[in-house]
Amino acid sequence: MVRVLVVDDSAFMRKIITDLLQADQRIQVIGTARNGQDALEKIQQLEPDVVTLDVEMPIMNGIEALKEIMQHSPKPVIMVSSTTKEGAENTVLAMSYGAVDFITKPSGAISLDLHKVQDELIEKVLLAASIKLTKLVPHNKRELEIVKKPRPLEIKAQKKLLYKKIVAIGTSTGGPKALQQVLSKLPEDLNAPVFIVQHMPAGFTKSLATRLNSLSKLTVKEAEDGEVVKRGVAYIAPGGYHLKIRNVGTSLVLQLDQSPPENGHRPSVDTMLTSLANISNYSIVTVIMTGMGSDGSKGLLKLKDTTDVVAIAEAEESAVVFGMPRSAIKTNTVDEVVHLDAIAASIEKYCQ
Repeated sequence: MVRVLVVDDSAFMRKIITDLLQADQRIQVIGTARNGQDALEKIQQLEPDVVTLDVEMPIMNGIEALKEIMQHSPKPVIMVSSTTKEGAENTVLAMSYGAVDFITKPSGAISLDLHKVQDELIEKVLLAASIKLTKLVPHNKRELEIVKKPRPLEIKAQKKLLYKKIVAIGTSTGGPKALQQVLSKLPEDLNAPVFIVQHMPAGFTKSLATRLNSLSKLTVKEAEDGEVVKRGVAYIAPGGYHLKIRNVGTSLVLQLDQSPPENGHRPSVDTMLTSLANISNYSIVTVIMTGMGSDGSKGLLKLKDTTDVVAIAEAEESAVVFGMPRSAIKTNTVDEVVHLDAIAASIEKYCQ
């Protein structure tokens, strides 16, 4: 039984979220809190397995509470966010402070339509309960030793790549923090454009791009339809749109569309990688990082069949959720399995 603490300043929302979660027999809501301060006290008293945490609250907001939780009594936390610009910015910030994931409150004067996200909420709470706290709070001694000496865990023979290169990164749960780790270490003169699919709904990817841009030497931006690609720029697929790349003359051009979701995802890593299979005269470096499910594996197989590609998967010891990397590794087409802290170095090595 997964024991959950629900934190929200609205009594109505506390009741709705509690009812939605307790509809699943595997979940028990053991308490509620009306602000961050109240939440900290209840966490000490009740020792929940998972906390759902509203972002915008009086007295102590969700961001302040999250910092305290992760520092003093770490728990898997799922943020409950509005879709406003400020809500999106705060949610992305929360991911960098260690929140596992987030769900969005549906729009409307009152959130009666929260039932639309019931399945997603239950799925994310159950997943959060299964995540080891060491993956969320990496500053233990063992992790610091790994950070000092980043090392690939498995390396096949290094390949001779074409001069022109593309980097394609796919990630999901735990991805915002992992992307921050990787992009902040890449040089501004990286000899490749970087294409990123992070599973996120519309309204949040722009805030993610803005935050990552502020922390990186690379330019990081939300991808725009028809944009001509430049080296040393990282393009994040907007929530709700597939990101595809195509040759136009001697240039690469971005294409965004709302064709059907692939395996439930739009943007989809598989869709992005499959589009790259049609690009000529480029070597492609693919990176599959933390996330649930298998998105990226099908596209990786397609790439390996059609073009010059090096595949990197994040190691289990650093991935918050090992689903997507595990699935990629099972295709037997991955060239390196690398701890998160060494992924940027691997990318740079192949882009020289």
